[in-house]
Amino acid sequence: MQITSAMKMVSAAKLRRAQDAITQMRPYAVKLQAMLSNVSSSLGQGEGQYSEQRDVKRVLVVAITSNRGLCGAFNNNIVKEATKVVKEASEAGRTVEVLPLGKKALDAANRLEWTLTEGYGDMSTTLFDNLDFANASDIANKVMEAYVAGKHDEVVLVYNQFKNAAVQITTREGFLPMTAEAGEEGQDVGVEYIFEPNKEEIVERMLPNALRVQLYKALLDSHAAEHGARMTAMHQATDNGGELLRDLRITYNKARQASITTEILEIVAGSEALDG
Repeated sequence: MQITSAMKMVSAAKLRRAQDAITQMRPYAVKLQAMLSNVSSSLGQGEGQYSEQRDVKRVLVVAITSNRGLCGAFNNNIVKEATKVVKEASEAGRTVEVLPLGKKALDAANRLEWTLTEGYGDMSTTLFDNLDFANASDIANKVMEAYVAGKHDEVVLVYNQFKNAAVQITTREGFLPMTAEAGEEGQDVGVEYIFEPNKEEIVERMLPNALRVQLYKALLDSHAAEHGARMTAMHQATDNGGELLRDLRITYNKARQASITTEILEIVAGSEALDG
């Protein structure tokens, strides 16, 4: 109980920093993604290399989990959703590869015998040791290069979206190709923009950065959700430990009282025998 209580306090401290990071990042990322999705989709066929619609034959699933356990169903929910994505793509006759980000995702991929994509080295296990925009950009750049080269026709992110300390939303999100979608809270992305110097150059420069931001946001979401899930799990474990301790104390007291009663009866019986 003392251990779980200490882990809860540690997670609470880390959660505060992680929550601040994602709440500051999310409005910018959502607005940027909505704006550039609209701009990219308005280009002519073949003009936007990241918005080009292809016949989907090869799918990459990016599964984002944590490096550590003791966080309830946090990792299991991602594994279940990723399994569902892999199964749906396989049943549709598509080739599926998985990019696990987090040691728990890598363990699940090896256990379930998923086909792992190559070229990412040990990023799966070291990413969360130093989670920053530079490391997220390295992964996003490799994913974008593979997509442009035709290695993948579709890229899907699977991660836990942070809502609050007690609620994490398992999310399946399209990463590539980028499509025009309404942003959060029903924002209208069908807006006409004035471009300087021109639309194509702006998309060419800004769209890759928007994709890097999207992946970084997903990683920050997952990071905050992990600490929230662990804090909640350790809180419940501490409560369970307290209940177990109370039950043991009652059991001990009952045994102690039974022992005292037996000793008193023996003394009384011995005293009566001597008097007789």
